[in-house]
Amino acid sequence: MMKRNLGFVLSFILTAEALCVSAGAGVRAGKYSDSEIEKRIDEVGEQYIDFYRRGRGALELEMDSAAAGGPLLGFNGLQKNASAVAEDGAADYAFDDAVYEEAAEYEAYEAPDSGYELLRTQSGGDFGEAYHTEEYAGVEESGFISTKTQPFSTFGADVDTASYSSLRRKLLEPYAYGDDPYYYGIDDSAIRVEEMINYFPYSYNQAEDDEKFGVTTALCPCPWNGDTLLLKVGIRAEDLKEELRGSNIVFLIDTSGSMFDFDKLPLVKKSLEILTDNLDERDSVSIVTYAGSEEVILEGASGDEKERILSAVNGLEAWGSTYGEGGINKAYEIAEKHYIDGGNNRVILCTDGDFNVGTSSEAGLKELISRKRQSGIFFSCLGFGEGNYSDTTMETLADNGNGNYFYIDCEREADRALNKEFFSTVYTAAKDTKFQVEFNPATVKGYRLIGYENRRMAAEDFADDTKDGGEVGAGQCVTVLYEVVPVSSGFEIPEVPSRYGKEEESADGKDANIELLSVSIRYKDPGSDESVLREYPVSMNDLKEEMDADTSWAAGVAQAGMLLRDSKYAGTSTFDGIYQRLKEDPEIMDNDYKAEFLFMLRAMKKYKAA
Repeated sequence: MMKRNLGFVLSFILTAEALCVSAGAGVRAGKYSDSEIEKRIDEVGEQYIDFYRRGRGALELEMDSAAAGGPLLGFNGLQKNASAVAEDGAADYAFDDAVYEEAAEYEAYEAPDSGYELLRTQSGGDFGEAYHTEEYAGVEESGFISTKTQPFSTFGADVDTASYSSLRRKLLEPYAYGDDPYYYGIDDSAIRVEEMINYFPYSYNQAEDDEKFGVTTALCPCPWNGDTLLLKVGIRAEDLKEELRGSNIVFLIDTSGSMFDFDKLPLVKKSLEILTDNLDERDSVSIVTYAGSEEVILEGASGDEKERILSAVNGLEAWGSTYGEGGINKAYEIAEKHYIDGGNNRVILCTDGDFNVGTSSEAGLKELISRKRQSGIFFSCLGFGEGNYSDTTMETLADNGNGNYFYIDCEREADRALNKEFFSTVYTAAKDTKFQVEFNPATVKGYRLIGYENRRMAAEDFADDTKDGGEVGAGQCVTVLYEVVPVSSGFEIPEVPSRYGKEEESADGKDANIELLSVSIRYKDPGSDESVLREYPVSMNDLKEEMDADTSWAAGVAQAGMLLRDSKYAGTSTFDGIYQRLKEDPEIMDNDYKAEFLFMLRAMKKYKAA
C-alpha cells in the first residue's frame, strides 16, 4: 500500500485529554456535565469520520490493485469486489450503481485528468505527492490600518462556506486511517476565516416591515487582545416569501474521468437526490453534463417528476476529459429557454473544478461567467473531492456568477446545504451586497477586518452600482468581525505623517455619545439594477463588558482560523482556551454543527503540534 507514514506524529486519539480537559471542570452548557458534553462531541465527530472511513476503505483497495500492477477498476468496478471491501468496512457504502462491463476496458482508458494514470505508470513512486495538486487563491491576511490614512473599510458580502467544510475534511479524514494517516497538510490559502465564521447560524434581529435585512451590532473587549475592542456586525436577510417561489434550475454536472471517486460523482448523485426532494410542480429542472463534450440529458422536467429526474441523475457515469466551458454555455442556453419571470433562475455546477479543455484559466473563466450573469441567471457551485480539486476555479465562478459556493465533503454536508438550508442556498434575497464601515479618527486610532481578504474593494466602489458585490440567500446570516483600536489604547498603529489638515482633538473615549464608526450596507433586489443604502452608527454607548453567545462563538471560530494560519494577530488565543470557552455554549448539546466544531478544535491542536 502506497501511503505516507505519519503515524509517528498524528495519532489522533479521540479523547477529551487531547485538550487537557479537567475531570473536575463542573457543569457546562446548562444542566449537562463535562462527561456528557464530551460524549456528545465524540459522537458527532465520529459520524463525519464514518463517511470518510467507508470511502477510504474502497480507495485503499483501488490503490493496492494499481500498486500490484492490476487493473484500475474505478469505484464503479469496485461494486464487483464488495466482499474484498467488506473487511475494510466499506461494503455498505452505496457506490455508483452502474458497473463497467470489463475492468480491462477501464484500464485502457487514458484520462490524464483522472488523477490515477500515475498509479499505472509509477506504481513504485509516491502517489500522494504527485496526485495532490489542489489549487487555492492566495490569501494575504489583513493587518491594522490607521483611520487617519484610511477611514473606510469596504468589501463585498460573502456567505460562501466552502472553506469550512473543506477544512473539516482535511482535519477529520485522517482519523479514517487510525494511527497511519495518509495526510497532505493544510494550505494557509485554503483557510478563509470569514467562511468559517459564516458557516454557523446566529440569532440576529429579523428584518422588519419592508426592510431587506435585520441588523445586529455588538461591541465588547477583544478576547485575545487586551488593548483592542471587538466589533461584530451581523445581518439576517428576510425570509422567503411564499408567493415568490418558483425555480428554473439547471444542474450542470461534471462527468469527466476525474469524477469517478467515491466522494465525487456518487456523492453528487446523493446531493441532487436531497435537493430534488425539495422541489415541486412550480419548479423546472434540467440536467446538462460535460466531459469531452456537453450533453443535455433532461430538459424542462417539472419539479414533482422526481422519478424522472432521479433516473437521469443515477444513470450518469464518469468518463472523458473536462470541457467545462462548453457545459457552462449549454447550461445557460437551457436556463434562458426555460426562464421564469419573477422566479428564481439558477445554474448549479457540480464538479471538482478540474477544467482541462477550452477556457480554463482564472481570467478566462471570470470573463466568461461575468458575461453570462448579465442574463439574470444566478450561478452556484457545489465542489466535490480532493487531490486535483481546484478551489480557485470554483470561487471565481461563484463570485463572478452572482452565486454561492459550497464544498460537499459528505452526505451530512449535502443535507445541510441542500435540505436544511435549501431556501438560503437556492433563493437570493439580495444581490451585489456590499459593506462599508467608516471609522471616526477622533475616537478610533485603527482597525483590522478579520477575513474577507479576497472580497476587499476600493472605497469608491461602494456607491458604484456597476461593481459586483456578494449575494445573500433568503434567511441567511452574514457575520463581520473587526478588531478596533480606540484612541485611548496604548496599542501602536503605524501612521503616515502629513503636513496638511488640522489635527482633530481626541475624544479619548470619554464622551460615550460620540460615534466610533458607522456601518453602511448597500444591496440590490434580485430583479433590480439600482442599489439601496442603509446606515447604522455605533458609539461607546454600545460597549458591553461581556460577549453575548453569538459574539463569543464567532470570535472563537475566528481565533481558531488565526491559529491555524499562524497569524501574528492571534494574540493570547490558544486552542485550549477556545475549547473551554465554547464548550459552555448553551447550544452544544442540541446543535450538531457546534459540537462538530469542538471536535475539530481537538484535531486542530493535534495538527499544529505535528
